[in-house]
Amino acid sequence: MPKYRLLAIDIDGTLVNSRDELTPRVRAALTRAGRSGIRIVLASGRRYSRVLPLVEPLAIDVPLVTASGALVKDPRDHRTLFRAEFSEDVLRRTIGAVDRAGFDPLLCGDTFLQGFDFYTPAVLRREEAREYVRLNPGDGRICPVMLDRPPPEVFLVFTLGTQEQMLSVQAQLHDQLPGQLATHVLRSPRYTGYLCEIVPAGVSKWSAVQRLAEQWAIADAEICAVGDDVNDIAMIRAAGLGVAMGNAQPRVKAAADRIAPTHDEDGLAQVVEWLLEES
Repeated sequence: MPKYRLLAIDIDGTLVNSRDELTPRVRAALTRAGRSGIRIVLASGRRYSRVLPLVEPLAIDVPLVTASGALVKDPRDHRTLFRAEFSEDVLRRTIGAVDRAGFDPLLCGDTFLQGFDFYTPAVLRREEAREYVRLNPGDGRICPVMLDRPPPEVFLVFTLGTQEQMLSVQAQLHDQLPGQLATHVLRSPRYTGYLCEIVPAGVSKWSAVQRLAEQWAIADAEICAVGDDVNDIAMIRAAGLGVAMGNAQPRVKAAADRIAPTHDEDGLAQVVEWLLEES
C-alpha cells in the first residue's frame, strides 16, 4: 500500500503550466499514481465548469474540490458532494459590504445543471468585473435583487479589483463580520485584476480534502498536498507531505515540506515520482 494514499492537487500554477496546458508527462504521471492506489483530488479556486475539461484526459476517478473548497462535486454525474452554506444574514451583509466598498459583488451558485455558474448585478461598475463576464460568456446570470434577496444556493461571493483594493476589501469584511468569513486575495492568470474570494468561516481546500479523506478512511498523515498560491497554504501545512511548486509564492514555499520544480518543468510529475519511490 502506498505511504501516501491521497494526492490533493491545485490546478493553476500546479497541474497546468503557464500556458494552461496539462502536459502529457503530468497526465501520464497522474495515471500511474491512480493505478498504484493513490486517490487523486483536484482542489482548485476555479469554478466547477472550468475544472471539468481537465478531468477527462486523466482517465481516472477524480472528485473536484472547486471554489477554494466551497463546492465539491463528482464529475461522473455532476452530483454535489458538499456545498458551503452562508446564513441568510451573513450572506446579505457580505454582499452589502462589498457593494458599499464600491465593488461589484458576484455570487457563485450551485447551478451548473441549470446552465450557468454565477450571478452578477444588473449594472457592473468596474472594468475588472466586466472583463470577468466577457471572458466567461454564458456562464453568468443577472440577479437584480441580490442585495435584498440573494439566491439560496450561493456558496461563494467574490469581487475584483487591484491587489491593494482587494486587500482593503478583505480587511473591511473581517472588521464588519469578525469570525464569520474566510477570505483569499488571489491573482488568476486569466484576468487582469485580483480576486477577493469570500466563503463561510472554516471553508478551505483543506477542509474539503479532509472531508473526502474521512470517507475513504485516509488519515491526514497519508495525504500529500501540492500547490502554489495562498489558498493552498492550509492544505500544504496540514497534509502529511506538503509540497510547494518552484513557481509558488514565498509564503507558500515557507509552509511546505518540499519544493518541486516549476509547473513549466512538469514539477507535479516529479512529486508523483517521490510518492511512488516512497511506496
